Amino acid sequence: MIKQAIVVEGKYDKNTLSQLVDATIFSTNGFGVMHDKALLDFLRRVAEKRGLIILTDSDGAGFVIRNYLKGALPKDKVLHAYIPDVFGKEPRKAQPGKEGKLGVEGMRPEILLAALKNAGAELTDTAAPAERITKTDLFCAGLSGGKNSAQKRKALQQDLQLPEHLGSNAFLDAVNLLMTREEFLTRYGGNDD
Repeated sequence: MIKQAIVVEGKYDKNTLSQLVDATIFSTNGFGVMHDKALLDFLRRVAEKRGLIILTDSDGAGFVIRNYLKGALPKDKVLHAYIPDVFGKEPRKAQPGKEGKLGVEGMRPEILLAALKNAGAELTDTAAPAERITKTDLFCAGLSGGKNSAQKRKALQQDLQLPEHLGSNAFLDAVNLLMTREEFLTRYGGNDD
């Protein structure tokens, strides 16, 4: 498992990377991070707590996002992973991107793994992983699958100062980054297994 969280540009990049590495991965939603103060604040907190690896495309847009994050996040807590310029198009697209370069989603697995290794990604001991907060814990705490679950989850998001538009898996990853399962159960109740 990679100790640092990884931030990529979009959901397809996240999907590609999640098939290769055991890591917490967040998306900037493209240029959305530049207009989403909550997401940027969250990424700062993640960087402080776990460290962060920025992995953007090698095109101009990717460097604009990278440079924005470089200026907004704590420099000593952020690593930069770079992919090479490889020309082509991703299979899901009808046309190549504006500059004709493949993005993170189109890179071969060995290139992505080498980029993370070269950036200094730290592997953690997977022999005794910390006990994670689970979807069952969220359900038992009334944060999913029940009446008023959405309102309770929104209150927790506000309490933890999380971005508003996190999907369910990203929400769970974010909560796991910010607190232990024991802290969660003590504070919000839930399953005592």
